Amino acid sequence: MVALRGIESFVKAVEAGSIAGGARLLGISPAAASQNISRLENHLGVRLLTRTTRSLALTENGSAYYAKVRELVQELELASQAVNALNSAPKGRLRIASTGAFARHILAPMIPAFNRRYPDLTVELNIADRNVDHIAESVDASIRIRHALEDGLVARPIARVPSLFCAAPSYLKRAGYPRTLEQLKEHDCLVFRFPLDGRYLGWGFVRNGIRFDAPVNARMISDDIDALAQMAVEGGGITRLAAFIAEPLIANGKLVALFTQKPVTSETITSALEADAQVEIEPLEFYLCVRHRRELTPKVRAFSQFLTETLPERWRA
Repeated sequence: MVALRGIESFVKAVEAGSIAGGARLLGISPAAASQNISRLENHLGVRLLTRTTRSLALTENGSAYYAKVRELVQELELASQAVNALNSAPKGRLRIASTGAFARHILAPMIPAFNRRYPDLTVELNIADRNVDHIAESVDASIRIRHALEDGLVARPIARVPSLFCAAPSYLKRAGYPRTLEQLKEHDCLVFRFPLDGRYLGWGFVRNGIRFDAPVNARMISDDIDALAQMAVEGGGITRLAAFIAEPLIANGKLVALFTQKPVTSETITSALEADAQVEIEPLEFYLCVRHRRELTPKVRAFSQFLTETLPERWRA
C-alpha cells in the first residue's frame, strides 16, 4: 500500500512538473505527496527525483522506473473510472478549456442545461485563446480549432462551423465590394492573430477544388474574435467570423456577407453576390481534445454527447 501511494504520487509529480502540481491532481497536500515519494524511494533503496525549491528532475533510476510504472497508474485510473461508470452518473468536477468565441457563444448558453441533466457535476469553463497545458492546469478536456491542435493529444471532431466574410454596409458603401478574392488585398482587412505564436488565422478558400489562403491587407489585428466583429460593425473593414457570431449581426443588418451566392443579408444587396461563383469558404473545424483515450471519462463523454446534441445538426462533424 505504501508503494502504491508512492508510485501514484511519483507519476503525477513527473507529469505535472512538480510535487505540488502532482499533489493537486491527486487532491492531497504537497507535504503528503512528498512523504509518499520519500517512502517509495526508501522502499526501493534508490533516489528517483532530484528536488530543488523551484523544480524537480528525474534521476537515471527515476527515468527507468517512470517508464515502467506510468502505465500502471493509468490502468488503475481507468479501472476506477469503469467501476464508477457502472455504479453512478457522472459526478465531480469537470474542467473544460475552450477558445474564447466558442466558449462565449456556444458553451456558456448550453452549460446550465448540461448541469441540470447532471446535477452531481461541477462544471468549470476556462476561456483561453491559447494552448492550455492539460496537466499543469488540471483540465479534463479542451476545445480547439484545427489550427491549434498539438501532437500528443487525442482530438475528436465535434463541429464544422461555416465561416463568413463580412463587412458593415457603411464600409462597403465607402470602399466598394471585392469582386474577386484577389481584390481583398486592396481592402481594409481585420485579422485574428493567435496569441501563442503570433500567426495570423488564414483566410481559407477552396476554388475549383484547390484550397488556398487569400491575400489580405491586415489593417487591424486582434487576438479576440468578438473584438474584430465589433470593429467590422463600426465600419473598420472586412473580417472572417464563425457563423455563430456573424449570423445574428447579418440578420439585424449590421453586417453583410461576402463571397456567397445565398441572400444572407438583411436586405437583398445584389452587388455582394457577384463574387467568385466557384468559391467555397473553408469552415472552422472544432475538436474536443484529451491527453489520452483513457481520459475520455464518463463525465467527458457525457459532455461530448450533450454538446453534439445541442449543436445545430448542419454543424455536426
